[in-house]
Amino acid sequence: MKFLLALLIFYTPIFSQNYPQDYFQSPLEIPMQLAGNFGELRPNHFHTGFDFRTQQKEGLPVFAVADGYVSRVKISTYGYGKAIYIDHPNGYTTVYGHLQNGYGKIAERIRDEHYQAQSYEIEFFPKPGELTVKKGDTIAWSGNTGGSEGPHLHFEFRDTKSEKIINPLLFGFDKLMTDTKKPLISSLLVYPLDENSIANASQRPVLVNLSQQKDGNYIAEKIAAMGRIGFGVICGDYDNVSYNNNGVYSVKSFLNGSQSFGYDFKQLVFEEGRYVNALIDFPRYKSTKQRVQKLFMRSPYNLSIISADSHNGVVEVLPNFSQIYKIELADYYGNTTTILVPVEYEMQTALITQESIKTNYLLKADTDNNYEKEQMSVFFPAHTFYEDFYLNFEVKDKVMTVHNDMVPVHSNFKVTITDPNVLQKEKTFIAALEGKRKTYHSTKVNGDTFTAYSKNLGQFMLVTDTIAPKISIVKPIQGKFINKDKTIALRISDDLSGIKSYNGFINDKWVLFEYDNKTARITYHINDEELRDGENELKLTVSDNLGNSAIFETSFLRSPKK
Repeated sequence: MKFLLALLIFYTPIFSQNYPQDYFQSPLEIPMQLAGNFGELRPNHFHTGFDFRTQQKEGLPVFAVADGYVSRVKISTYGYGKAIYIDHPNGYTTVYGHLQNGYGKIAERIRDEHYQAQSYEIEFFPKPGELTVKKGDTIAWSGNTGGSEGPHLHFEFRDTKSEKIINPLLFGFDKLMTDTKKPLISSLLVYPLDENSIANASQRPVLVNLSQQKDGNYIAEKIAAMGRIGFGVICGDYDNVSYNNNGVYSVKSFLNGSQSFGYDFKQLVFEEGRYVNALIDFPRYKSTKQRVQKLFMRSPYNLSIISADSHNGVVEVLPNFSQIYKIELADYYGNTTTILVPVEYEMQTALITQESIKTNYLLKADTDNNYEKEQMSVFFPAHTFYEDFYLNFEVKDKVMTVHNDMVPVHSNFKVTITDPNVLQKEKTFIAALEGKRKTYHSTKVNGDTFTAYSKNLGQFMLVTDTIAPKISIVKPIQGKFINKDKTIALRISDDLSGIKSYNGFINDKWVLFEYDNKTARITYHINDEELRDGENELKLTVSDNLGNSAIFETSFLRSPKK
């Protein structure tokens, strides 16, 4: 108890007084442990909320964190899976994702919407007063739906009007856990930024040795450099109650005492999420899965959380001028780790030379670019990329190579292929090739010309799909009594264009099947009100994105209801 009082006296949280501190409760009744925190770096986005651990199980009650009304429900096989949105009268919206099911009147409304749309994937927007909730009401059960990789609750705060996402710690959620641990740094890298720059005898990014001091901070080896350089860190943070490495709340750099570059995760904008690929060393991430957070911008990009000096975090190393570069990593609770980096000018010859592959195509990121060969073309609108680079573009054996996936793409570019020899145009699409794997892209056909859009560089070709999806039942039920069974499950798959739609029927009436793309299972939760005594006929139809369809039929027996 004395330790807790001391912690409260000396702990000064970094929050804005504009956010209510005691208005919202926790959405779960178990102690708060995080599997992911706000702003954490994820593939193609920043994490926009908290991932609450649910003790490795589903079915925990999820509560409304304050009075309000359900303003949106979205059920999807991807993303947040089953998600509920609640608008609160103080101007904020809370989001609850990866749910197993809704609860009470919310569950009833969701079921009605499924059957009205005759679809598992639905989205609807109740009006104020239709689905009201009080603080502490159970609204759902926790689950593992959508893109979840394990049972947990995804939880967010949003500004209702602007839809900006806000860190839950700013609303008093910092009081639900303890954190006395400093952020961790696992690696520091220095980046020579042009062909005339060298750092520690290298023209390529190079690791910097660190020496940890008694106070937990670090001093780096001296950087001997010439020209323009930048720095990047691999870092993370632990709290006292969660047992995994989460993201750092604040990262800042200083050059000779003045702030050079920095950002913190108070709030985020959805439309800016893909800028995570500009913030990190993307090629290194693709090759090693390590996320180096860069503390500079070669070319400025519009990520609003960044503050930078006039050099955008780039350090100019000039003769007769020694400099001190400092990096400061902080969590929300004020625990801070610093790295001091001495930088000195040194005329030197690179022992590790730059890997520079020049092609015939220098792509300028701030202009439109179009490339075409053998009736295949790719069009990049201006600002599709963050930086200029030499593009590898070629066509061979009806395969168009558009560089590789080591370069991050910010927005859609257009792929066009013309082929008058395609016989089944309505069954043909533009595919991305990854080894032997062919990935479907939604394709428009106009005469002999096929057009699709992508956000990933690589290889593209036309593929014809005339093969129907596959359907198999997990547990055979043909002619059997299934009185004790609570579900009927089937597996569905498609090897080329992918599953587009599925519909289940019992005794010729549409019934709800739930699809989990992670397991490729489609499940009917048995409802005796939809069954008849004796024999029942089940039918499932599945179609892929090119209109190929498969039908599975069976029958089962149900004893008379008592």
